[in-house]
Parts: sequence; structure tokens; C-alpha cells
Amino acid sequence: MAAGYAELLRTRHAARLLVGTLVGRLPHATAPIAIVLFTRAEGGSYSLAGALAAVYGVANAVGQPLLGRAVDLYGQPRVQLPAAAVSALGMVWLALAGTGSAGAAYGAVVVAGLFTPPLEGGLRALWPGVLGGREERVHAAYAMDAVAQEVMFTVGPLLVTVCVALWDPAVALLVINGVGVLGALSVVVSEPSRRWRSAPRAAHWLGALRSRGLLALLGAFFCVGAALGSITVAGVAYADGHGGQVVYGWLMAALGLGALVGGVVYGARRWPGTPERRLWVLVGLLAVGYPPLTLVPGPVAMTGLAALAGVFLAPALACAFVVVDRHAPVGTVTEAFSWLVTFFGVGAALGTAAAGPAVEEGGAAAGFAVAAVAGVAALVVLTCTQGVLAGPGGGGAVAWSGGSAGGFGGGVVAGAGGGPPGVPQENDRNGVPEPGFRTGQKA
Repeated sequence: MAAGYAELLRTRHAARLLVGTLVGRLPHATAPIAIVLFTRAEGGSYSLAGALAAVYGVANAVGQPLLGRAVDLYGQPRVQLPAAAVSALGMVWLALAGTGSAGAAYGAVVVAGLFTPPLEGGLRALWPGVLGGREERVHAAYAMDAVAQEVMFTVGPLLVTVCVALWDPAVALLVINGVGVLGALSVVVSEPSRRWRSAPRAAHWLGALRSRGLLALLGAFFCVGAALGSITVAGVAYADGHGGQVVYGWLMAALGLGALVGGVVYGARRWPGTPERRLWVLVGLLAVGYPPLTLVPGPVAMTGLAALAGVFLAPALACAFVVVDRHAPVGTVTEAFSWLVTFFGVGAALGTAAAGPAVEEGGAAAGFAVAAVAGVAALVVLTCTQGVLAGPGGGGAVAWSGGSAGGFGGGVVAGAGGGPPGVPQENDRNGVPEPGFRTGQKA
């Protein structure tokens, strides 16, 4: 399994792009805990800390698809690096101004969240060109990407706590965001990023959201995000009655470990059937893992249940990346991936909000019940939209358009513009593909 990922990383540019993207996304992965720790160190209340973190999340949810659309229109270097710099300046503003003025603090986190660069979607747009258009390799790269996210969201908060222990929360903000800009710089000066161009897109104010298949997927992963958000709150309530913060740490670590193992196994082989059908199965298995958490057994058994609940998360995300690529309208791939990030994040925020009252009324079991309901809702959404997902755009293949210099271009979907595979789309000229346009084999 690891050998398969190692083979991908030996491909020219692959390791640099993956590591650069992960480093560039550290500020986003660590922002909630960094903001809370900084606010408390400044003497701010927990309410203010939570509100600032929430405002950052909302601003990020708004900014991701807008910046993703800008990347599709103007290229990665013109958008990603300036956005990373402005986002970092927002955190510098917060670190220097403190929380004495609530208005200044809110303004700083809005700037930081709104301009967080869409590096995640940008990387997935680059994979087809970097990996030579071989669809099985692109799918494996998506799985590796999902696994790497689990590592980053586990290691990132630890890095913040180390920085706080060595220096203070303000320095932690400056260091993490400075490192993030360096990560974005590493990506955008690379050859694939510089030469990547999105396929020509039809002028439409909805952009990627005009795809019904994409909307169905976003609805499902909004619910998956809600499930995870509710688990973070329910886990705290459970730990309060079973040993405190150490138990909570074990639960969250087990959830991440389960996702890590599931992602590694999923990416180790090529799976039969269409990605849309496979996603339905994976989300169904993910939903099955949440109800047992409502049993709230002892810490050892609960840790095991948490690990099982996480096993199908990374595979479901990896498969979702493939489905996004197949259903994104031509020329909107970065925006489409950014919308997935947004819907997932907003769902997590609402799941957190819903779990709070549930825990107050019925304890930790009620909080985990919110996750169970959200998981079932995700499966229901996919079940009700199978016809949409199997329709136009669902049978496309990984493709990209690129110039003669290197052949790097946007990861788009042949047929995703509304016609079946093989039918000339917006980037075809009288049925003859534009120079440099290549298509991978059908999944």
C-alpha cells in the first residue's frame, strides 16, 4: 500500500506539490485553536474566542469558491500567492492589535478567512497533468490527498501548542502563517502551477453550481460535515464524564487514525464500478459507523468505536474528489473543489451548533445521535439523486487541456459540460480537440 503512494510521489513535481499544499494549508488547519489560544492569552472570554473562530470559518466558507473561480479564470500564481499573503497579514493584524478592540479583531479574522488560498482545490486540478492523465493514478492521488489531510489536521494543532509552549500565542500566529506563505510560494512557482490553465468555460453566474450532479454531492457532504462537527462536541461531553481531556484526545486521535487506515487501504487498489455508485456505498458504510457511538460505552470500547467510525471517511472523501472532477462544468474545476470545502465546513459548523443543545438535553449520547442522523441524511441525499449523478457528466473521464510546453492544464471532465463522453465540448473546435487536449480512459 505504501509502495503505491511512494511510486506516485516519485513522479516529477508530485511530492513538492503535495508537501507545499499541506504546508500552505497549515494556517487554515490550525486557525481555530490558534485564535482561541491567542484570545484567551489576551484576556478575552471563551465567548469572544469562539465567536472569532466562527467568524473566521464563515469568512473562509465565503472566500473559497470565490477565489477558486478566480483561479480558474486567471491561473494559480496570480491568485494563490497574493491571497496567502493577504490572509497572513490578517493574522499579523490580529497578533499585533490584540483583542482589546473587538471590531479590529473581527476585521482581522475576516481578512484572514476570506483570503485563505484555495490550495486544496488547486492541487486536485493539477493532479491529472502531473500524473500523465492515467485515471487510476489520479484516483490514487486523490486517496493520498485525503490521507495527507488527516495527518495535517492531526499534526497542525500540535504544532500550534508547541509554538505556544516555546514562545506565546502571538508568535505562534506569526510563525504558522509565515510558514503557510512559504508553502503557497513553493506551489505557485512550480512548473505545473505556472503552466496550468483551466479549460475555456461558458459564461454563467452560477459557475460550477450549475451542475446538478455537483449540487447533489455538495448536499451529501454538507451532511457528512455536520456529522463530524457534532462528534467534536459530543466527544467533549463524553470525555467530561469519563476522564477528561486525555480521553477526548484519544477519541479524536482514534477517529483520525481510522480515517488514515481507511484511506491507505482504499488507495492501494483500483475499485470496480462507477465512482458515483462507489461513493453511495462508502457513504452508506460511513453512516453505519455513527449510530454505535450513541451506546457511549467505557473509554476503551468507545475509542474502538471512534476508530471504526472514521474508517470510511478518507475513502469517501477521495471518491468524492473523483465525482467532483467528473461533474464540474468545463473550466470550473478549482471552483468546484472549493465549493466542496465550503459545504463540508459549513456543515461541520452547523453540526457543532446542533450538538450543543442536544448534549445539554440528553448528554453525550444525544450529541452522537446528531452525527447518526446527519450520516443517514447524507446517504438519503445520495440515494435520492442517483439519477442525477448517473446523468450527463457522470460518465466523463479525467482530462485536461494544456499548451505544447509541458502539457499541463486544468483537470476537467470530458462530457461534464452537459453532453456524453466523446461529444465535442467547449474546448473542441468543430469536433477536433484543441492541441494538447488528451483524455484518460473511462472509469
